[in-house]
Amino acid sequence: MNASHDTASRGFTHERIETNNFLMIVLIVLVVAVGGIVEIVPLFFQRSTTQPVDGLKPYTALQLAGRDIYLREGCYGCHSQMIRTLRAETLRYGPYSQAGEFVYDHPFQWGSKRTGPDLARVGGRYSDEWHRIHMHNPRDLVPESNMPAYPWLATAPLKPEEAEPKMRALRTLGVPYPDEQIAGAAAELKGKTELDALVAYLQVLGTAVK
Repeated sequence: MNASHDTASRGFTHERIETNNFLMIVLIVLVVAVGGIVEIVPLFFQRSTTQPVDGLKPYTALQLAGRDIYLREGCYGCHSQMIRTLRAETLRYGPYSQAGEFVYDHPFQWGSKRTGPDLARVGGRYSDEWHRIHMHNPRDLVPESNMPAYPWLATAPLKPEEAEPKMRALRTLGVPYPDEQIAGAAAELKGKTELDALVAYLQVLGTAVK
């Protein structure tokens, strides 16, 4: 009789949850919150996810401007910067991506979709001139490419006055920019084009691990 009563009680409780929308929502949110906390919070205390890898340096003013152009033009929509820990990935692209490579990125550009090649280790793989030709018309170098051309980048000037405030803001987030580097940011961008900046950014990707 007790067993029968317990079964009925459990059935009633289960039925009550399924038929009460508000209660169901509260319990789902609670379960998701607990699961998220258990998975995410420990990452804030792991050295491998919070400390830079050996050799990692903050982006220069020119590289940082290039990163902003990379985001503006939506390059992250087709190019991942996360090499997975799979043999096929590491054979094709190089060492798998590490969180410590991207501690100065806000936000990082790992991504999951990859229509074009992964760019996590593209730095130094091609010359500056190769990148310039590729951005002007990708099909001049890769005939089967479906990437759009970006010819206007070669003539679009950078805005030097935007560099210093941007680097100061990043320093408040933990990027170790010294005062002298911030002070010289505008001069570094003077006379440079958006293409110069984008190439500089691409050429630094993955070089800390290499």
